[in-house]
Amino acid sequence: VQLQASGGGLVQAGDSLRLSCAASQRFSRHFAVGWFRQAPGEEREFVAAIRWSDGSTYYADSVKGRFTISRDNAKNTVYLEMNSLKPEDTAVYYCVADGRGIYSSSSYYTRCGYYGMDYWGKGTQVTVSS
Repeated sequence: VQLQASGGGLVQAGDSLRLSCAASQRFSRHFAVGWFRQAPGEEREFVAAIRWSDGSTYYADSVKGRFTISRDNAKNTVYLEMNSLKPEDTAVYYCVADGRGIYSSSSYYTRCGYYGMDYWGKGTQVTVSS
């Protein structure tokens, strides 16, 4: 599976931005698709994920209530709607896919980490100015 992330850019604090992650093939119900991010000087951290089988969603505490992850089954695409952006959201955002969607939870993705996922896309830069 190839993942193509897009939608990053430079915005001001309080603005919104939508990231997209398009897959080269259809996801089976066993998969979950999500996002990690890496700020300068920091490790990559879990942001959000969605389980393909039932659309259940999972978020890091730092983005809960501001970010929304969704999917378009027909387009094999996942979206990350980011609202009320803060300067601390500045990072490179990476789309990932995991074939163990049955284990999906915020703690699972935090514990597995970016390199515990099965597929990775190139990152897209999000910069939020104050």
